[in-house]
Amino acid sequence: MPNGSLDKFISKSMSTKMEWERLYEIALGVSRGLEYLHNRCVSRIVHFDIKPQNILMDKDRCPKISDFGLAKLCKNKESIMSMLDARGTAGYIAPEVFSKNFGGVSHKSDVYSYGIVILEMIGVRNIENVEIFGSNNSSMYFPDWIYKDFDRGDNMRIFGDQITEEEEKIAKKMALIGLWCIQTNPSDRPPMSKVIEMLEGNLEALQVPPKHVWSLPTTTVPESVEDSNETLSLSNPSQFERGNKRVW
Repeated sequence: MPNGSLDKFISKSMSTKMEWERLYEIALGVSRGLEYLHNRCVSRIVHFDIKPQNILMDKDRCPKISDFGLAKLCKNKESIMSMLDARGTAGYIAPEVFSKNFGGVSHKSDVYSYGIVILEMIGVRNIENVEIFGSNNSSMYFPDWIYKDFDRGDNMRIFGDQITEEEEKIAKKMALIGLWCIQTNPSDRPPMSKVIEMLEGNLEALQVPPKHVWSLPTTTVPESVEDSNETLSLSNPSQFERGNKRVW
């Protein structure tokens, strides 16, 4: 994998003009890989640790999902899985993985992690723009910036001043899909087959997903099956403002 992991690949490309088409192809490639694991294997495989560090780039910059140390097999592809311990990396773990209050653990937990990766792909490249066009609070939950930009209708300035009309369409599509994938309720997230359909479809067919209100208290979650000092901000389900429910 001569191009290393996705996180290093993106960071290295931030100093130059990275083509949005390339980002789109990477996002599509990862979605196809996850769809294969979820639907085309004899036993469904849930990865549980989807993050940029576990996505490797080959010589043709084709993404490959790696590190299945936390993966779990699902016999007969049952929808809900039993979990004894939370697993994954802080910041990418789906809420239901460490709290049953958010729903059952399933392949939709990988969908959540994928959504975070997509938002990170389009977000880390323009963090300075986030601070300029938003507020002085650079630690604000990044998806909030995207919702705010959609509400303002100022043509997604967060994605850069030099972005072309075609690149803006790609950025908007990836942003909307990322927001759908990180919905708090697992049933509101699209399966990976639907994600592929959304990526390959028209931007006009995508709607802005309902926005949830996140509270401030933090809950400590493990970075892996071992332990970690990192924390992830999540609220009690009763504190969320839910929009119209969509079941995929």
